[in-house]
Amino acid sequence: MKVHILDDWFDTLQGLPCFEKLSYHDVKVWTDHVEDTSELVARLQEAEALVLFRERTKITRDLVEKLPNLKLISQRSVYPHVDVQACSDNGVLLCSNMHGGTPSYAAAELTWALIMAGMRDLPAQMASVKAGHWQAGVGKTLRGRQLGLYGYGRIARAVAGYAEAFGMNVVWWSSDEGRARAQADGVQVAASREAFFSNSDVVSVHVRLKPDTHGIITASDFSQMQPGALFVNTSRAGLIAKGALLEALNADRPGKAAIDVFDAEPLTDPSDPLLSLPNLIATPHIGFVTEDEFDLQFSDIFDQVNAYAEGAPIHMINSEVWTSLK
Repeated sequence: MKVHILDDWFDTLQGLPCFEKLSYHDVKVWTDHVEDTSELVARLQEAEALVLFRERTKITRDLVEKLPNLKLISQRSVYPHVDVQACSDNGVLLCSNMHGGTPSYAAAELTWALIMAGMRDLPAQMASVKAGHWQAGVGKTLRGRQLGLYGYGRIARAVAGYAEAFGMNVVWWSSDEGRARAQADGVQVAASREAFFSNSDVVSVHVRLKPDTHGIITASDFSQMQPGALFVNTSRAGLIAKGALLEALNADRPGKAAIDVFDAEPLTDPSDPLLSLPNLIATPHIGFVTEDEFDLQFSDIFDQVNAYAEGAPIHMINSEVWTSLK
């Protein structure tokens, strides 16, 4: 098959063991990011299979309808960036391994790194010593403090394990269903949403972005947080109500945030109001960006390409497309 891989910004995949799985295909790797639909159409005219790097490129109806040779989109995990109905209407099969029960340890580890960086103010301390000023301010010890985890899922539970190893008190909040599962597992659930935000020294959100979770973290939630608290988001920017984090950090409730995700990505404007805040620690959506995680994820993605080519597709999201081809 003619396979096109989008958004491999650092040309990482060709150096990983999993890339050998595509050796029998005609593969084109695009190492830049394109937003313009007409340019994408021009690039992808011959593509029979598209491999996606998570949500870096949106697959819209306008794009799909102009790619007559496209048969397969292969990716991993959730797919809010893909117009599934448009794919079905145009005979394009979407395959995505939902990897049930397996967390992204890379994302959990970055979450913990951001918690450590925020509570010890590591970016400022590093900048100070490099500038010849030695220490800059005083950080906070994690042991004995409260970590509030919003969302009772795989990544959050991995982060909870790290927190317990550091002697933190872990408290949970989630949907009604999530809280019920947490209580059944015997972990500590906050008495109320207000208590969760107001009593936590660190709040970290771990929720999938879906229509019913868009904007679930509100300005009111932030207003409950302590001036000395830290808010961490390595999930999705859309979970936060539009403009609420900027407003909250300007009001010092919470006093600091450490985030890996933004409303518009890639965000390359250094004058962006959020990036300009001194009480914001930011990383460029690298929660899943490790060689190990890439090899794990794209091994699954390339298996899906091969399964389709062999006439036995796996992890089908819109299986009716395949049924109609039989």
